[in-house]
Amino acid sequence: MKISRHWKTLVASSFAAVALTGLVGVPAHAADTDDLYNSAQRHFTNGDDAAGRADLRALIGADPADAEALSLQAIWSQYANDLPALADSMARLNAVDPGMAAGTTNVLNAIAAAVGTLPNPLPALVGPQTGIVVLGYGLLPGGVLRPELVNRLAWAWLQAIASPFSPVVVTGGNPVDGIAEADAMFHWLVGQGLPPNRVFIENQAGSTVQNALFSTQLLRDIGATSAVVVTSPNHIRRAVADFIVAGTRVVGATTSMDEIISQLPPPSRPNQRGIYLDATRTFQLATAR
Repeated sequence: MKISRHWKTLVASSFAAVALTGLVGVPAHAADTDDLYNSAQRHFTNGDDAAGRADLRALIGADPADAEALSLQAIWSQYANDLPALADSMARLNAVDPGMAAGTTNVLNAIAAAVGTLPNPLPALVGPQTGIVVLGYGLLPGGVLRPELVNRLAWAWLQAIASPFSPVVVTGGNPVDGIAEADAMFHWLVGQGLPPNRVFIENQAGSTVQNALFSTQLLRDIGATSAVVVTSPNHIRRAVADFIVAGTRVVGATTSMDEIISQLPPPSRPNQRGIYLDATRTFQLATAR
């Protein structure tokens, strides 16, 4: 059974408290590995990937069985195009925690699929087992839809017309004046003629990561086995990666025409950082311990 980083910390803290009474000792490296993990995650968030990977190497040297550190090392080694380090991390992870290794492989494949995704304004041809998921965008005062969100909804509506038996999921929380993004999106789509019982609301998500996690569960609850993701062209690749990591089989990536030409080339390595960061968070690797 894999012990979460949270429980590792609680156990280490408990032993530390006992150690103060002189009853038991605590391995000196326990707190050090926590510090290294937290430092690595801060470096990745701040864009210093080399420093983050150096922290992980030191951590793994002290604790070769730390599955989360090995997973992070594999993911950021792929980002750095360090294939020997990637292979080494995955071999170690497979020996330590095969389940975590399988999940990490899914993350790596999801990122590759997302990077290769082309923004597509044409509706996908899908059936009733495929949900149409449109991602929210911040509302204006009074819960008014911003133009970018209206664009997303217009293309989701076109996708819904092209796939008349597919359920539609609107996802987004971040309420403004008591109105969540998904609630405003629901009313827009119903106002355009979609039956209310066809549109399902997920109004708790506060980020793309949560869009993916919460909508994936909702899709399962309503019996959908795959999804077409609908969002803006400059957001589609990150969304696709997050949904795949969350466990959704993505069969289409529909976007509006807004600035689509500039988003057709594959993203540069620096521009892929956001995809990598989001994917690790969707995989629910601890951001700190």
